[in-house]
Amino acid sequence: MVSLYQAHQKIYPRSVSGLFTRWRWAMVFLTQLVFYGLPWLEWGQRQAVLFDLGARRFYIFGLVLYPQDFIYLTGLLVISALSLFLFTAVAGRLWCGYACPQTVYTELFLWIERKVEGDRSARMRLDDAGFSLNKLAKKSTKHVLWLGVALWTGFTFVGYFTPITELGREVLNAGMGSWEIFWVLFYGFATYGNAGFMREQVCKYMCPYARFQSAMFDKDTLIVTYDAARGEPRGARSRKADPAALNLGACVDCSLCVQVCPTGIDIRKGLQYECIGCGACADICDTVMDKVGYARGLVKYSTQHAIEQHWSTAQTLRHVLRPRVLIYTGILLLVCAALFTSLALRTPLKVDVVRDRGVLARMVEGGRIENVFRLQVMNATESPQQYTISVSGIEGLKVASDAIVDVGPTQARWVAVRVQMPFEAAQEGAHPVHFDIQAQDASIRVREKSVFLVPR
Repeated sequence: MVSLYQAHQKIYPRSVSGLFTRWRWAMVFLTQLVFYGLPWLEWGQRQAVLFDLGARRFYIFGLVLYPQDFIYLTGLLVISALSLFLFTAVAGRLWCGYACPQTVYTELFLWIERKVEGDRSARMRLDDAGFSLNKLAKKSTKHVLWLGVALWTGFTFVGYFTPITELGREVLNAGMGSWEIFWVLFYGFATYGNAGFMREQVCKYMCPYARFQSAMFDKDTLIVTYDAARGEPRGARSRKADPAALNLGACVDCSLCVQVCPTGIDIRKGLQYECIGCGACADICDTVMDKVGYARGLVKYSTQHAIEQHWSTAQTLRHVLRPRVLIYTGILLLVCAALFTSLALRTPLKVDVVRDRGVLARMVEGGRIENVFRLQVMNATESPQQYTISVSGIEGLKVASDAIVDVGPTQARWVAVRVQMPFEAAQEGAHPVHFDIQAQDASIRVREKSVFLVPR
């Protein structure tokens, strides 16, 4: 029988230290400090970052966004996509190697695993050993710690949508809602499964980025590269031996670069889609080169052109700043400038004007024609506001109902507005009119158009 499935061999990444490892851990601390800490920040009398789906309000520090502000989410997604294109064109899978949640949580779970079960060889021996109380204790401790991190992660995730202090009280009082329980467990289970068990399988088989990264790479993209011209032919040798006399390259064939790789690939085989660009192999290779007395950089961040043509670091960097990268940078800066300018000039008042379909145009007392409109007035500030409503577009047109509206902070209110005009001021048919809604201090003003109907 021929199996259509590749046999999976568990990967036991070896611990490593070095420049890129320190950068990776710095990103772990930074991203998790932001993720776990942001929901606990206070802004005035509320949570600083809160996506209140029930009230349809998104609070981001001083900003209050409504569903009508969906364009800003679109802009943010465009910026994210352009940033990904730019970083990938410059230095490959930087996002995957240093900031992707899959990488970050895998690092956290691996750190817990090392602390409980030991380094690579100890973990391999433990897994191969038969059942014992020692194995049961270590495995149980590891999984309890994993579950604690996963559930806290799920709790924090839900804390972005339900005020986290309120959510904490619900947990302590066993009063969480069904949807909150579902999402805490769902997100926690996803973290536990992805970072604890699936690990590199997510990067290799589930993540689409690995599949289309080749479309964003070229031969001037910085990637983790093995210098085959310097390293081959590889082979073991004495530390005191002269590699030239043995007709050997700088690679001592220690296979440590494979042992530290979180996806289990051999970087010496060239660029592979499984490589997440974490630089662990470069760190361990530099350590080996120091021990045997050879120059560092057998495995390093470089470009295919630089390796082939033996460029210096300065030459490599000059070619990295190529037209493609400059175009991406220019577009990204323009989109960022447009988005932040729009946010800065954004009017914290939104008005929707809807004709009242239940009341037709009609004659009223005094020989005037009346239309009834419904206005949704949305106050996007965090202080109560009083607005004045006026209307224009036809001679003698005026608001016949109460023209002053009070709206609470970050609230929306529907207001019925009766608009009247003299009988002979306009011909029969539909006539464009404009509603002006202005704050009492005249600092905020919005104009919306509608249609006034004159019956036959």
